[in-house]
Amino acid sequence: MRQWQTLRLIPRHPRKITASELCANLQADGFVVGKRTVERDLQSLGTIFPIVSDERSKPYGWCWQSNAPTFDLPGISNSAAIALLLARDHLHTLLPISTLAQLHPYFALAEKKLSTLEQHTQITGWQHKVRVIPATQPLLPPAIEEEVQATIYEALLMEKQCLIAYQKRDATEPENYPVHTLGLVQRGQILYLVCTIRTYPHLRLLALHRIKAVALLDDATVPPVDFDLDAYIASSAFGWMPKESIKLKAIFVQEAAAHLYETPLETNQALFELEDGRIQLEATVQETLQLRWWLQGFGDAVEVVEPKQLRQQMADSAKRLVDRYENKAQFAGAQMQ
Repeated sequence: MRQWQTLRLIPRHPRKITASELCANLQADGFVVGKRTVERDLQSLGTIFPIVSDERSKPYGWCWQSNAPTFDLPGISNSAAIALLLARDHLHTLLPISTLAQLHPYFALAEKKLSTLEQHTQITGWQHKVRVIPATQPLLPPAIEEEVQATIYEALLMEKQCLIAYQKRDATEPENYPVHTLGLVQRGQILYLVCTIRTYPHLRLLALHRIKAVALLDDATVPPVDFDLDAYIASSAFGWMPKESIKLKAIFVQEAAAHLYETPLETNQALFELEDGRIQLEATVQETLQLRWWLQGFGDAVEVVEPKQLRQQMADSAKRLVDRYENKAQFAGAQMQ
């Protein structure tokens, strides 16, 4: 099994991988192995399979010959081919770059498998019949340096520290410091690195697109005691997680409330039709920024009744909005005169 996995990890020419890198990847996959053992495996496998060593410079790198056939997925099923292509399209931002690189031959094989089927075979059209669309206004993702992303993903995979150059949103120059890589979170179109900086215990969120340069360090990541990514997210890490439970009472126009019958806000939600035809919602929910943004998104199609503090916040926001538009109108009128 170890040698089989070694063959899977070796890239195709012109890319190459060293024995040390293979050893680290095998250890990450759960194999107890040393560099010398990997080197012996490579020499043995090289007598059977079309893999070669680039000995022009040290450390030597191994690769499959460019014309070597894909050898380990001869019997891929139609369903597996569809699953692979959907994973490629929808999970590419969450998989390590090295894993995606290893999967490229599989993706190519999956495409070839489906292309050889008859045009009207039902399974071949599945990937053209399903789509995932955002529920909110879609935004374009920020550009991330490919090398930066690959190195960060490798650090996470190998549980290593990195030296990064991070430029804050309002800064003119990046700042350099080492980080302990702990996790990756995608929120909307933005990828965040969860980490600690230097020897400080406080958890930080760093947007990947603001990392201008990165270098992988030999030092292992030292996570905080009892660190758990899900617990960290649930602790208001992104500024929109729960503060406390509130009893929400809000009145929607019928059109705005229609979706709540099929997609409830909470399991304890109750809906009542009022005499004027509007729909009153009552539910115990977590008070979050997301909840407020969701309510504000309905504009004048919703009225928050309770709690009083949230009602006042919504009213104050509406007043500021009216003032802003009235000032704009006055300014536009003055310009026309």
